[in-house]
Amino acid sequence: MAIVTRVVHVPYAIDQDEDGVWCASAQLRPGVGAVGDGLTQEAAIADLREALEVLLAEIGPPDELTLTLDVA
Repeated sequence: MAIVTRVVHVPYAIDQDEDGVWCASAQLRPGVGAVGDGLTQEAAIADLREALEVLLAEIGPPDELTLTLDVA
């Protein structure tokens, strides 16, 4: 069986809560997303990446469109 590699670009948001914990979140499609947290931004993003890898293994990658935009 051949292994296929696919790059999935997942936009995310990151915020710091009132206790100083960083929280990162991303949605793959409506109602399907993942969260990660940590004491630093980098730790929260790493935790989010792990959660997304598990989620992608379960549900598969989202459908994508590629657009080329001219920005002035």
